[in-house]
Amino acid sequence: MAKDHADQGLDRELDELPADLRWGEWMRRIEAVLFASASPVPREDLARVVGQEASVDLLIDDLMADLEGRSFEVAKVAGGWMLRTRPAYAAAIRTAADVGEQDLGLREYDVAVLAAIAYHQPITRDGLKDIFGKEISRDLIGRLHARGLIGTGPRSPRRGAPYTYVTTEQFLVAFDLESLQDLPDREQLEDAGLAVG
Repeated sequence: MAKDHADQGLDRELDELPADLRWGEWMRRIEAVLFASASPVPREDLARVVGQEASVDLLIDDLMADLEGRSFEVAKVAGGWMLRTRPAYAAAIRTAADVGEQDLGLREYDVAVLAAIAYHQPITRDGLKDIFGKEISRDLIGRLHARGLIGTGPRSPRRGAPYTYVTTEQFLVAFDLESLQDLPDREQLEDAGLAVG
């Protein structure tokens, strides 16, 4: 969301409304902002459309309850909230709507490389080579980058200052994670036979 726009005369406090109507209007504002945004909206952006004394978290909780039983939901991902269709309706959407191919199209090896980046970021291609015992192709890195799942991180302080790779907000959204702290425990992955180095 654009953070540099003035509130354009938006009455945040809504003092003229009774408390229950004021709360309902704040909920609808949050719903409208989430509906209009293609990416997760952080708390501080949502706080800009409600009164100073309003709790964004409580408003979100009430909005979630209000949407219970509907085809879409409020989800907390990548440090913010977004509206999304409930998974139960995915087949209906694919059948009736032209939503294009939204499958990430990742092979098992691609996911393993992506997991290694997530757990070891920022990491260089040499670091990935150390984990996998072989060179990671520029093509694979390019595909992960093109899908918006990874980006370039800070240059490594080593000789030649190679690029490092990090996961992105799109990675968090694609894997339904609020933050990197929500990644599965590495020991659990290893116990399941999914080592990430």
